[in-house]
Amino acid sequence: MKQIFDRRRLSIKPLASRQSKSDTRHMIDAETPLPLISSESAESIERVAEKIKKAKEVGAPVMMTYGAHLFKNGLSPLIIKLMESGHLDHLSTNGAGTIHDWETAFQGKTEEDVKRYIKEGQFGIWEETGFYINLAVILGSYYGLGYGASLGKMIQEDRLVLPAKESLREELAEELRQTIISDRFQTIASLAHTIEAFQLPAGTMVVKHPYKQFSIQAAAYRLGVPFNVFPGIGSDIIYSHPVNNGAAIGQSALHDFLNFTQGISQLEGGVFLSVGTSVMGPMTFEKSISMSRNIALKENRKLENYQIVVNDIQPGTWDWSQGEPPKEHPAYYLRFCKSFSRMGGEFLYLELDNKAFVQHLFHLLCR
Repeated sequence: MKQIFDRRRLSIKPLASRQSKSDTRHMIDAETPLPLISSESAESIERVAEKIKKAKEVGAPVMMTYGAHLFKNGLSPLIIKLMESGHLDHLSTNGAGTIHDWETAFQGKTEEDVKRYIKEGQFGIWEETGFYINLAVILGSYYGLGYGASLGKMIQEDRLVLPAKESLREELAEELRQTIISDRFQTIASLAHTIEAFQLPAGTMVVKHPYKQFSIQAAAYRLGVPFNVFPGIGSDIIYSHPVNNGAAIGQSALHDFLNFTQGISQLEGGVFLSVGTSVMGPMTFEKSISMSRNIALKENRKLENYQIVVNDIQPGTWDWSQGEPPKEHPAYYLRFCKSFSRMGGEFLYLELDNKAFVQHLFHLLCR
């Protein structure tokens, strides 16, 4: 058998030894002055705010999918207040979005210098980030939680509680005695392997998060708001750490995708916000809306009246209300516009910095 890379050979350094480029001083709150925007952008955001208000009046969901830059741009306090006020009731992000969120909650800063640490052979190879995030997902998967809820629970409760390895072996043995082995077998096995391979003691592992007030995923867990994560294996730094377990990642991410799809299935009359996510957002939405419409048609239910709002900074020179551009036009390759324009409902693209978009939307909804 061909040898594969052994992560146990890596020199993994403590997170505190890393220099980070962003910290809690970047956070934006309700008192931060509003950025100047054009009258056209202001009118578009006012339309979005009205759509959200109408959705809440009829009990329809308002969902947001965002990229990691939203968090790095310091917008988490406003997103948390939008959840607390009931204006946002379902969130999702990628793996990077959760990493920056967790590192900030844990140490008050995040975002490493990629060029510097690549040269040193140290980019992404940090003990606490890799160990705690991976362990939280493995443990959460065992308890039936998705990726997002697993991390939110750890941050909010400042702890991880590990069962004894003997009890896990008994659970595995009981599963093997069943006529049909359940999906839970894999989650038990992943946790048992992790505890034994890394000699982790049973009981409470304290993991303090002194800056949890800035964590979107902790707030979502506290408020009972679904928070879904769509990771990419190999694209996030947690895959460098040897405690990483692909089976647990896959199980928890699938849980979140199905949870997200359940939210999309109820989107009639609602609003879907895609902020700074050019690939993950449109790709997950299109599969989810197709699955949801498949069931809606079987149940003779409508799923066609919803607002899609896409916010990004790429120039939007094409009028998508006129259909798709030809393949020789550069706009055809803007995935976040091309895909979302095919998804039915009403589509709006806002070419605007996400700080300006979120700040102005927040003030219209909460001030």
